[in-house]
Amino acid sequence: MVRKSPLDDPEKAAFAWARYRRIMRFMFLLTVGVVIVALALLYKHGDEEISIHYYIASALGIGFTMLLTSALMGLVFLSSGTGHDESIEDPLSDDD
Repeated sequence: MVRKSPLDDPEKAAFAWARYRRIMRFMFLLTVGVVIVALALLYKHGDEEISIHYYIASALGIGFTMLLTSALMGLVFLSSGTGHDESIEDPLSDDD
């Protein structure tokens, strides 16, 4: 028999997804700040003329990496924090 996930309850799911969106908003603001600081440091310490494409690629690389990492970690926190991880049925466990 498959156990129900706590995320099947609409109230718990709404709370969990609201917390996930709050984490993502914070991480977006942090990412924007880090990208600005990184671009400022790249511009300040650049010895020769660097193409604008270098700055665009750096901003996109840093931003995409941070946002993807925070989105995946946020989903891990969502799954673990709601008890969704415990609701799975492990056919290989020895708890029979």
